[in-house]
Amino acid sequence: MLTLGIESSCDDTAAAVLKDTDTLLSSVLTSQDQIHTRFGGVVPELASRSHLEAIVPVVNEALNRADIRLQEIDLIAVTQGPGLIGSLLVGFSYAKALSCVTGIPLVGVDHMAGHILSVFLEETQPEFPFISLVVSGGTSSIYRADSFTSFSLLGRTRDDAAGEAFDKVAKLLGFPYPGGPIISREAESGDADAITFPRSWLEKESLDFSFSGLKTSVLNHCNREKQKNIPLQIADICASFQEACIEVLVEKTLLAATLENVNSVVLGGGVSSNPRLRHFMNQRCAEEDKKLYIPRPSHCTDNAAMIALAGIHFQNNDSSLSLGSDVYCRSSLT
Repeated sequence: MLTLGIESSCDDTAAAVLKDTDTLLSSVLTSQDQIHTRFGGVVPELASRSHLEAIVPVVNEALNRADIRLQEIDLIAVTQGPGLIGSLLVGFSYAKALSCVTGIPLVGVDHMAGHILSVFLEETQPEFPFISLVVSGGTSSIYRADSFTSFSLLGRTRDDAAGEAFDKVAKLLGFPYPGGPIISREAESGDADAITFPRSWLEKESLDFSFSGLKTSVLNHCNREKQKNIPLQIADICASFQEACIEVLVEKTLLAATLENVNSVVLGGGVSSNPRLRHFMNQRCAEEDKKLYIPRPSHCTDNAAMIALAGIHFQNNDSSLSLGSDVYCRSSLT
């Protein structure tokens, strides 16, 4: 079984060819970071235009690297949502056109399902059920996964996602976009206990997140220091902010595992590439006797391999698309 995966939910155009569910023949991605850096964030109109330019070369490159002709593909899997509507439409419309011309079956994939299942691209895989923390620039959510196609949303962010908070704090500190990885690097030389930033736990046993207050606290701290003509301790700010954010992500994920009586925890999404998050989650899972599974960084960020893998399972669940289907901006996983 050869599956062509196509991903264009935000600012990365990606395509991959997956053989069965365990052999990745190719994975190609082109980033738009250089386009959006000068604006301090993703500009939707520029993102969709860049996808238009990149989609054909990226798909062709994925087929070439896999040494596969389009006619040999058995299934096309494409991200249907959530994401930026203009960006989604490029990949989705292209996939529908390929399916219409070639007669290859087409399946739409929820981007969150791709992140949840990305761990199955690795050799070490969890058993169901497991708790999945999906944390990226656009979402911070906790899911219970009972099968390859059955997911229950347990908690989500009420305002900024963790990745958004990282990027906004990075912009505040004068770092270029994307700022999350820069904060992570700066934090390595900082003291995480130097500044006490708030942790938003919300209601008792709540699995929701809120990072807007943390972001505002960083802003207020910087303003107070500037008013006193005190030089900003950038590394300490980064380390203290990162620790506050990650502590909440980790503890709420472990709370979900306890409440659901589940012993396996999975990380997914671009922010799960953060070294401190990986270390902290590994440490706490060991203390709580939970098994932790984390994809390699290239499978954490947006990629088409996870879309292809999820597409196979959703196709088996009879989720084929009609040519009249459309994209959506909010996740269908509830």
